[in-house]
Amino acid sequence: MTAQPKSIRELSCADDYDPNSMPVDKAREFIRAFLQPVGGTERVAIRAALGRVLAEDVISPFNVPAHDNSAMDGYAVRFDDLEADGGTTLKVAGTAFAGKQFSGRAGAGECVRIMTGAVVPEGTDTIVMQEHVTVEGDRVRIGAGHRRGQNLRRAGEDLAAGQAAVLKGKVVRPAELGLIASLGIGEVTVHRRVRVAFFSTGDELVSIGTVAAEGQIYDSNRYTLHGMLTRLGCEVIDMGVVRDDPALLEQAFKDASAMADVVISSGGVSVGEADFIKDLLNKLGEVLFWKIAMKPGRPLAYGKIAGAHFFGLPGNPVSVMVTFYQFVTDALRILQGETGVAPIPTFKALCASKLKKAPGRTEFQRAVLYRSDDGRLAVRVTGDQGSGILRSMSDANCFIILPTDQGNVEPGAEVEVQLMDGLV
Repeated sequence: MTAQPKSIRELSCADDYDPNSMPVDKAREFIRAFLQPVGGTERVAIRAALGRVLAEDVISPFNVPAHDNSAMDGYAVRFDDLEADGGTTLKVAGTAFAGKQFSGRAGAGECVRIMTGAVVPEGTDTIVMQEHVTVEGDRVRIGAGHRRGQNLRRAGEDLAAGQAAVLKGKVVRPAELGLIASLGIGEVTVHRRVRVAFFSTGDELVSIGTVAAEGQIYDSNRYTLHGMLTRLGCEVIDMGVVRDDPALLEQAFKDASAMADVVISSGGVSVGEADFIKDLLNKLGEVLFWKIAMKPGRPLAYGKIAGAHFFGLPGNPVSVMVTFYQFVTDALRILQGETGVAPIPTFKALCASKLKKAPGRTEFQRAVLYRSDDGRLAVRVTGDQGSGILRSMSDANCFIILPTDQGNVEPGAEVEVQLMDGLV
């Protein structure tokens, strides 16, 4: 989309807008149109920055490397001393160690023994690997075939003083921790954590520690949501279970939107008689869509409540996780200030299972990716794909993604696969 809409009502004028049957890709596109990083930053020690998003570029205070240094163990020589067509004998004037440079200057006909990382001695401009040298007492014999400046790492070749070492909008991983530390920088500025308030809805739900009466079930959705949100680095606000009472639900939405950047509910967005959330959201805010052309997870809502983003996830445990992975994850990454957030990559693999699929919706089937006997990547489903079977997520390491117009799949056909590892 070329321009960010001012309101959901403005977007609803689009020709392809259908709140009751939103295609998966279109829903992602529409959600992105309303996402901007949350405000607020903080300074943290670099160890505490792991997993956070940088709010400012990290600038190198000096050249990296700071000096010309050797990329090899060998001998630092003057290239002009080397014979082009034959061997050259040079006198060893001393040794340069990493952290303890050679204090003198190599003159004509001299070389310096040098270790990897050591500062290149004054007067030399080329490093000859020790494997290409024959030692004869305090002299070395060097054959032909070398290049001026070989095996040298020049000052500033990795980073110049004043250059951005790590750009804002990047998530700090272990590699970034090491890079920042190598610059002698102990603190960085990061975006504040996105605050997410979430709750489950339903009279049938009870929390752990409560005895479940006949017809009641333990609420698992708040625990999977807590895990996924925590792994994304969010500030998590668990509001518990809210009963199917319009007054209680309205107050929960008001409280959640007042304290959080994002509000997530699970359950209550379908078409059952006790599903009040749709009416409440129309009263309290704006809703972009109510249904997605996908399986599992068709009843999925997105909108705004008093400035907070709202995701109304389905009630079935598998549907909660699938819709979170496919829609909420990237939205939260963008809100946290991460730049270049791209769709989760997919790849092809051979399907070892017979899959039932009716055209009309995108399906996300839980599966296991493995290496077949002939060395090719293959995938098989975890078994029953019911949206209430949470074990199908626990047993899986990937999704098989079947596009909208796809029908049944026979064993041996290629299918699109999306890994779960590295999501949340």
